[in-house]
Order: sequence, then structure tokens, then C-alpha cells
Amino acid sequence: MKNTDQRLTRQDLWAIYRNQFFIRSCLNYERFQNVGFTHAMSPIIDKYYETPEEKQEIMDRHMQLFLTQPMVASIPIGVAAALEERLVVDKDIDADAINATKAALMGPLAALGDSLLNGTARPIVAGIACTLALNGSLLGPLLFLVLMAAMTLGVRYFGIFVGYEKGADLVTDMQESGIIGRITELASVAAYVIIGGFACTVVGFHLNLAYTSGDSTIDIIGTINSMLPQFLPVTLTLLCAWLIGKKKVSSILLMAVIMILGIVCTYIGLM
Repeated sequence: MKNTDQRLTRQDLWAIYRNQFFIRSCLNYERFQNVGFTHAMSPIIDKYYETPEEKQEIMDRHMQLFLTQPMVASIPIGVAAALEERLVVDKDIDADAINATKAALMGPLAALGDSLLNGTARPIVAGIACTLALNGSLLGPLLFLVLMAAMTLGVRYFGIFVGYEKGADLVTDMQESGIIGRITELASVAAYVIIGGFACTVVGFHLNLAYTSGDSTIDIIGTINSMLPQFLPVTLTLLCAWLIGKKKVSSILLMAVIMILGIVCTYIGLM
């Protein structure tokens, strides 16, 4: 073992920051993100361990099962970096505490990342970008690229540097405050509201249905929309959500079916 009295430097943390972008490298169905996590720890392995046997020991420790939302995976990586430093420099914890901390963070952070980032932030940004793009503005895709990149880089920076600074105390603070549960709940509510609003403004769906009696013609869909605005787009959205969620229909298959039906209905004059 080498450098047992040296703390991790910001240069070391930046190296970990760069490596954690490969969290999904060699993703597998046995231990999921374990290879990516171990790769993120490589600056620590090179800094503190010298012999192949020592490096194998720490690699075996981090090659255990690990799975969480990729962006927030930076938080347990930052915490693990702080604990690995304590294990070598301060010698006040054992190796089992590191894996126990990782396991404690995986589930709550997965729920937080999926609901807040994938379920709320990404749909909001995508909805705004799609609206701009549909109006012919190049700002739409550029806005999506810039905002998503800023969110990704920011969350990962927070995870590595704040996770390292707080160490195991971050786990305790998150559990005692219950902040993960509250944020997850609020994000889920916000996601439903936002996606519901996008169903009315982004989904385009109209049928040419009319009823003719004598000299008068009644637009059936127009009449329904006068009572229930955007009835067809909302109905289509709810139907797709039901098919995907309850009937486990593939979203790819569903998109293909909708495209084919749209082409056929347009050809026969129904749309």
C-alpha cells in the first residue's frame, strides 16, 4: 500500500468525475453497473494501492451488485470515495461499511432520479423543446441539448464533490430529513400535471366525422370539443398509457401501429 497519509485532491476527484460518466459501461444482468462503479474508483485504486493483490481486493469489493439511476449514481460514488479515503488514511471504518453504505443509497436514489430527473425534468424540457420545434424554431433542439447537458453535468458534479465532502454523513442526513421521499412524491405529482398539459398542446389528433341531415351538417368532433376541449388527444394519450402500463404493450410497437393507422386514415380521408 502506498500514499496512506495523503488525502484525495481535487485532481483526484476530477478524475473520478470523468470516470463516473462510464457508469453503464459493460452493463450486465448479473451485477448491473458494477464495472462502471469500479472504473470510477480507479483513481483511488491507483493512488492508495500498489500490489496486484491489494488492487484486486478493492476491485472485488466494488464489483458487487450496484444499480441506481445513472445520473445520481455519482452520489454513492462520491460517498464511496470519501469512505475509501477514511479506510486507508484514518483507519476508523472497515471495508464492509463501504458496501453497506452503497446498498443503502441505491434504492432511494433510484426512486429520486427516476421521478425527479427522468419523470419530471426531462419531460418538461422535452415538451418546451418540442413546442418550439413544431413552430419551426431551431431553438427547440438547442434548448433541449443545453438544458439536459447542464442538468447532467450539474447533478454528477454535486454527487462527486458534495458526496465526497459529506461522506457517510450525507446518508444519515438524507434518511433523517426524509427529503428523498418528499421530493419523489412532489416530482411524481408535478410530472402527471405537466404530461397532462402536454397531451393537450403537443398531441395532434383530429377525425373528420360529420353527420348530415338534409341541408345541415354537424361536425361531430367539433361538437365534442366544444364540450370537452382536446377530447381526442387526451383520449389517445390515456389509451397509450393504459396499453403500456396495464397491457404491457411495447412502446415501439405502439408507435408503429399509430403511424400506420395515421397513414391509412389520412389516405381514406378520415383524418
